[in-house]
This record gives sequence, C-alpha cells and structure tokens, in this order.
Amino acid sequence: MNSRIIGTGSHLPEKVLTNADLEKIVDTSDEWIHSRTGIRSRHIAAEGELASDLALPAAQKALQSAGVAAGDIDMIIVATRRRT
Repeated sequence: MNSRIIGTGSHLPEKVLTNADLEKIVDTSDEWIHSRTGIRSRHIAAEGELASDLALPAAQKALQSAGVAAGDIDMIIVATRRRT
C-alpha cells in the first residue's frame, strides 16, 4: 500500500495584529518591522485558543478538497508553523 496526499487544508486564527497595531504598543514603525522581517501583519490565537482548535476546520477543508469522508482515510497529518 502506498501513501499519498489527496487533500490539504489550512485555518488561521481570526485575530489579526498589524504593524500599525504594534506601533501603538511599542516604539516601532511599520517600515522598521517590514524592512527587517517582511511582515505586515500576523494572526494571533485568541485567549485559550489552541492549535487543536485550528486543526479541526483545517482537517475539514482537507477532506473537502480531497472529496472524501473522514472514514475513507487512514491518517491526517497536522503541522503548525511559527514565524520568528
């Protein structure tokens, strides 16, 4: 039996923190942050929101993109990414 990827899905936290938001909190600017990191905004998990809370809708999207039901597959692989 071979393994293969048949669908993918992703989901981000709803809360977005922009560089303009950070300008209000610390002594920085959008230009300073963006020129050094390339980042203009980031998604921030809500208080108590876990990676597993984000994994469920991502898995549902992966199943939908593959056109299969959960009972038709053997495994779902979950990966997270943290930008530093």
